[in-house]
Amino acid sequence: MTAAAEPTPESAPLSACTVSRDITNFDLLIEDMEQEFGESWGDLRFDEALSFLSQPEATALKVLTLALDAEDDTPAEMERIATLIAKARQAGVRVILITENLGATALHQLLRLGADDFVPYPLPEGALHDAVARLDKPLIAETPVPAATGGTAPGRDGSVLVVQGLAGGVGGTTFAVNLAWELATPDAPRKMQVAAPSVCVIDLDLQFGSVASCLDLSRTEAVFELWSDTARMDMLSFDQALADYDGKLKVLSAPADMLPLDFITGDDVNRVISMARSKFDYVIVDMPKSVVSWTEAALNQADVFFAMLELDMRSAQNALRLMRTFRAEDLPAEKMRFVLNRAPKFTDLGGKTRVRHLEQSLSISIEVQLPDGGRAVTDANDHGEPLGKAAPKSTLRKAISKLARVVAAVETAGRATA
Repeated sequence: MTAAAEPTPESAPLSACTVSRDITNFDLLIEDMEQEFGESWGDLRFDEALSFLSQPEATALKVLTLALDAEDDTPAEMERIATLIAKARQAGVRVILITENLGATALHQLLRLGADDFVPYPLPEGALHDAVARLDKPLIAETPVPAATGGTAPGRDGSVLVVQGLAGGVGGTTFAVNLAWELATPDAPRKMQVAAPSVCVIDLDLQFGSVASCLDLSRTEAVFELWSDTARMDMLSFDQALADYDGKLKVLSAPADMLPLDFITGDDVNRVISMARSKFDYVIVDMPKSVVSWTEAALNQADVFFAMLELDMRSAQNALRLMRTFRAEDLPAEKMRFVLNRAPKFTDLGGKTRVRHLEQSLSISIEVQLPDGGRAVTDANDHGEPLGKAAPKSTLRKAISKLARVVAAVETAGRATA
């Protein structure tokens, strides 16, 4: 087959179609489609795809691969693509996005609107095959959530992102607060507005937790009462313990008075996080610096466990000790994602070399590198505002915003295929 098959009534039933402005711009996709679907695939333009989905010939169709590039990232094109995705889902057809230089915001919105998966172009070897195979199973394995007692409302199963600073002052709380804010305030094209995700931040540092200070929120006795008897917790008592920030974030702050870290148990942590994920799309958990008896409960609840470190000896040693502990206790260390704060600048070749040596010596991969936020971080925390409000042009804010878009895109893709 030397060219894309045309979907005509005389042809054999099609199980897949590509949709693009010009398929010749994606020649590698043609080769992969031939390898994956043989003769049972066709090629359509966007205006043709909408009408084809209404025809009897489309009843055998299982997969649409939408090939998109930067020229498709306009409000008018995005609206048309969104309409096509909605119609495909109504027809029971799965949608894979093949993207080249498509904006992260546009990709995020298309995934939220129902696309099942995405693959970057040029296509890595076997990527299309893997994407098609994933259509029959979730992209992200869900962690079983223990049922919360006391009237947890079913319906949501929010993603849990746990943040653990590996040394004092590495910026774990700043990262947690600003990641929560960016998830709660996503950018969206004007014509594609969707409901903003609901986000809750839980401060589990019962002694020195500062999430409330970073957002200028007061600590109430309701938090202490909640942790004192989580077995009796219900939706009302949980809501009463939450503080509101700017109508966009809910925060379960640290208690007003310092409490010993063993004041709560793994069962308490399970109940509270389960309650939160039943109400919110994202639950951000800010952990204490110490590893305690209930750290395992938080880790088991987590979809992703962000370990914050800096490029120094104390962080390296603590990272090594933490990994040894996880392995010795047979904890799910695969959930761990290392985040390097105050990373070297692009031109700092010596610093880049130190990062590689750190990865090699610890046998880890640092997947996220955040720039130094400088004075803007201190000023934002002192004023009780996230960087998105206090310093929207900050390089650190932009890096966290980019990470939030990736997190949202992956989470949405996983839910779409679940």
